[in-house]
Amino acid sequence: MTVDTDKTDGPADTPPAGPEAIKAIPVRHYGRYVSAVIAIALLGGVVYAFSQGRINWDAIPDYFFDDRVLGGVGRTLLITVLSMAIGIVGGILLAVGRLSRNPVTSSIAWFYIWFFRGTPVLVQLVVWFNLGLVFEYINLGPFYKDEWSDFMTPFLTALLGLGLNEAAYMAEICRAGLLSVDEGQTEASHALGMSHAKTLRRIVIPQAMRVIVPPTGNEVINMLKTTSLVSVVQYSELFRVAQDIGQTSGAPAEMLFLAAAWYLLLTSVFSVGQYYLERYYARGSSRSLPATPFQKIKANMLSLANWRR
Repeated sequence: MTVDTDKTDGPADTPPAGPEAIKAIPVRHYGRYVSAVIAIALLGGVVYAFSQGRINWDAIPDYFFDDRVLGGVGRTLLITVLSMAIGIVGGILLAVGRLSRNPVTSSIAWFYIWFFRGTPVLVQLVVWFNLGLVFEYINLGPFYKDEWSDFMTPFLTALLGLGLNEAAYMAEICRAGLLSVDEGQTEASHALGMSHAKTLRRIVIPQAMRVIVPPTGNEVINMLKTTSLVSVVQYSELFRVAQDIGQTSGAPAEMLFLAAAWYLLLTSVFSVGQYYLERYYARGSSRSLPATPFQKIKANMLSLANWRR
């Protein structure tokens, strides 16, 4: 009987010790602190400067819901919606015409876009308003005949000036959206026997909306602010109403601040609508939709509650 002398009694094998935890030290960005202090100081300086000015701040809430101001807000929204409707419809037609293989149609669409994008909208509004100096009458045959000054009202001037100008910009937005759809989609639909119009309506345009919607939302907000220019053609929108009230009440600067507050409020509402519209059309391109503002607020509140615990 032999004894294995190689084996000796000893403590049991212990597992190797794991790696030590890394003590990460965050990098301190001193430049951020300095820029934040400078920004707060500048903001405080602006607030202090306005607080020292001779501004009757009480006049703003007194006239904020005045009937004249609310009427101006309503007319501003009306001209915004109608002008954007003309711009979107005209932009789609111009984009399709620009992409057409017909050289006449493509050339006319190109010339329209070139002209209306190349001239200021304020100049276009004034031209529409003063065409009565060129045409004394408007004659549409048996349908309509009247003096140009009676036909071209301030509302119609504002509608045509803003809507036709917007169509040129929407045409380029729509053209970019249509070109973003792969040509194979069109070829496949034609192979299935679908017409060109049905292909656009059912295949191309729904996919192009992901590209068209974001800049269109920006154009709506821009149109809302551009409506202030129609005051030069005597259309009583928000800006002109604020000017009129400022002249009669003796508070012109305060009424301009009031108009700015209304524009900020309306653009904020439109921005929220744009966000949800973009979120809706992003369903087919993103695996997970971005959180809504309410979901972000809820998540921040939950994280704050957990941190306090």
